[in-house]
Amino acid sequence: MAANTEAGVPLCDLQVQYRELQSELEAAVLRVLASGQVILGPEVTALEAEIAAYCGVAYGVGCGSGTDALSLALHALEIGRGDEVILPAFTFFATAGSVCRTGARPVFCDIDPITYNMDPLQVENKITPRTRAILVVHLFGQCADMEPLWIIAERHDLVLIEDAAQALGAEYQGKRAGSLGSLGCLSFYPTKNLGAYGDAGMVVTNDPEWAHRMKCLRVHGMEPRYHHKHLGWNARLDALHAAMLRVKLPHLERWISNRQAIAARYDALIEEHHLSHFLERPIRRPNRRHTFNQYVVRVANGQRDALVRHLKAEQIGCEIYYPLALHQQECLRYLGYGTGDFPASEKAAGQVLALPIYPELTAEQQRRVIQSCAAFLRQQVRRAA
Repeated sequence: MAANTEAGVPLCDLQVQYRELQSELEAAVLRVLASGQVILGPEVTALEAEIAAYCGVAYGVGCGSGTDALSLALHALEIGRGDEVILPAFTFFATAGSVCRTGARPVFCDIDPITYNMDPLQVENKITPRTRAILVVHLFGQCADMEPLWIIAERHDLVLIEDAAQALGAEYQGKRAGSLGSLGCLSFYPTKNLGAYGDAGMVVTNDPEWAHRMKCLRVHGMEPRYHHKHLGWNARLDALHAAMLRVKLPHLERWISNRQAIAARYDALIEEHHLSHFLERPIRRPNRRHTFNQYVVRVANGQRDALVRHLKAEQIGCEIYYPLALHQQECLRYLGYGTGDFPASEKAAGQVLALPIYPELTAEQQRRVIQSCAAFLRQQVRRAA
């Protein structure tokens, strides 16, 4: 079928947001350039305080990326060789990769098939004398079920680390992501709800000693200058990123509201086009605020990959987060897991599809996305007839 000649719908459009804030962003950049302080410095310090306050914690430690945030948190806890960290089998690779690079062993557990987050019921039987932490991921913008994890962590004297890279602003029982564990790891990758113009991240915590240690680790473990107390690395946050993030932060709540409205509109369009049996919509659990970093559907009947090809031919952006569960990744085969060990994760990897979502996405663009999905389904029905 020939590609549609109408204007496409991108998965994420950063230009619209830039044009809205262009003068403020450019003024922030010029302010940093004029200051001569382009790495760390007062812009980073101010952003750390602002993000910590937004999350409801005492301290923020800015760093180079969300991956750096995970690594800093793990190293602050001195997790290393011989230790184990429990984490979900279905998430972005950095969650497991950061554990592996400490020398510790990632121990996977399966997910709740409704939210795609860690299934608390499967965590406790993964705990051994070597377990040091539970690394819980708030995937796609909705918090994991934290209350049972709090109980498990307290019972076994374990630290709860939040991978909240996709969940800034999400809430659980009225508390924001980042304040639900001992340390919260954030990403400001450009497509996140609060995005920089390059890689950037932060760890938030209420513990002053961990915050101090992470600030030391991010500058090669240096304290004082050229005296290296810890074996750290370069994980600094640039002042340019911090300054631009400070411009964007006051708009975050509005953008989250827009994303929630867009998600509700997608739900209604799927229903209107009688696609509920074909596209399983995201479920919002009670007592949680879903921020929709992604709008992820399940595609029924093994049609996901064919639908992806159709949407791309129609110039409609989409993405598979994620096509493989972590235990299926080649570089993690040494852990000894096999196909069938985490069935909910494996099933999700074969069915999930993210549709376009960003705060400025229009109703007409959304209608085009769902109409294209409906056209694909009609085409499949005709072929089967």
